[in-house]
Amino acid sequence: MNNPDEYVLGNARVVLADHVIHGYLCVAGGKIVEVGTGKPPGPVIDLERDYLLPGLVELHTDHLEAHFVPRAKVRWSPLAAVVSYDAQIAASGISTVFDSLRVGKGAETDGIADEVHVLADAIAEAGRKNMLRSEHLTHLRCEIATEDVVDVAAEFMMLRKVSLISLMDHTPGQRQFRDIQKMRDYYVGQNQVLASEFDEFLEVRKALHDKFAVAHRARLVELAHHNNVPMASHDDATLEHVREAVADRVKVAEFPTSIEAAAASHQAGIKVMMGAPNIVRGGSHSGNVSASELAQLGYLDILSSDYVPNSLLLAAFELPERIPGMDLAAAIATVTRNPALATDLVDRGELSVGKRADMVRVSHQGSIPVVRCLWREGKRVA
Repeated sequence: MNNPDEYVLGNARVVLADHVIHGYLCVAGGKIVEVGTGKPPGPVIDLERDYLLPGLVELHTDHLEAHFVPRAKVRWSPLAAVVSYDAQIAASGISTVFDSLRVGKGAETDGIADEVHVLADAIAEAGRKNMLRSEHLTHLRCEIATEDVVDVAAEFMMLRKVSLISLMDHTPGQRQFRDIQKMRDYYVGQNQVLASEFDEFLEVRKALHDKFAVAHRARLVELAHHNNVPMASHDDATLEHVREAVADRVKVAEFPTSIEAAAASHQAGIKVMMGAPNIVRGGSHSGNVSASELAQLGYLDILSSDYVPNSLLLAAFELPERIPGMDLAAAIATVTRNPALATDLVDRGELSVGKRADMVRVSHQGSIPVVRCLWREGKRVA
């Protein structure tokens, strides 16, 4: 193949949807046109028996905020923050990333929710200027127990495309923060709330929930359905939470905090997403259910890197070692095919003929997988 847009990757451990082969993969016009074993057609780019995976699909990462606000009260250049964040995402093997942008003002956000358009504008500008390696989509994280969330979300959706909406409620005493002491440890430890002001913070958050949560959730669900945007529930803890998610036609359950909620979501056809750091660390930083335990029970569908981008690949390679009966293909599906299908991205997520040539070359010679190359729509970007 003399056309630079046409090439063959060979001598690779190719991770397909349900098994791994030693073989080759042909690319033309940004798509996969052939996958096989045996002698590849024509000259090849030798991958030296490295793994070839679909490009990872990340549904929930708020790591952009760490680049935009590198220290409390410090704001970095939004465009520079986006480019730096994108480089880290690509180096983690992620070809499609849903940038989590928060709406709904809350004392714990350090003002980030006020600047959702600043970050969205910077992502759009970086895209226009061809400064991005990965494809960036928008995940709008909506804090339902806040006064302005519906108005800001509606305005945002009028101006920009949104690919996922999550319905979040971080009210004390429920969901992620059923244990008030763990909530105190988290917020005070992160310097988001002063210890002397924590009790007042609790009362304010509870009052906001009582005033806004029910009506705002209903309105956000209407907005999502009207705009054909997939929805995620967040931190479901009880069967009542799951029944609510089913009624709202939610597609993804982000970080359920109990086995009961995860099991009910999975059985209802809602894809259960857990944090990859939970797998890597061996448990939840909030003291909730272990992702490994859900995987052992068959309730884990999707992994998210959440706050550590390279945890996505690391967790996917660790799962087969930790979970009896789970092979590498099934583990890789939790970070590729499953998140793609859950958000209606049917053109990517697996290495099969006709799919986008979003691919990542991974060396796994030592204790951790290392990304060597990333291709998006057939073009090498990292």
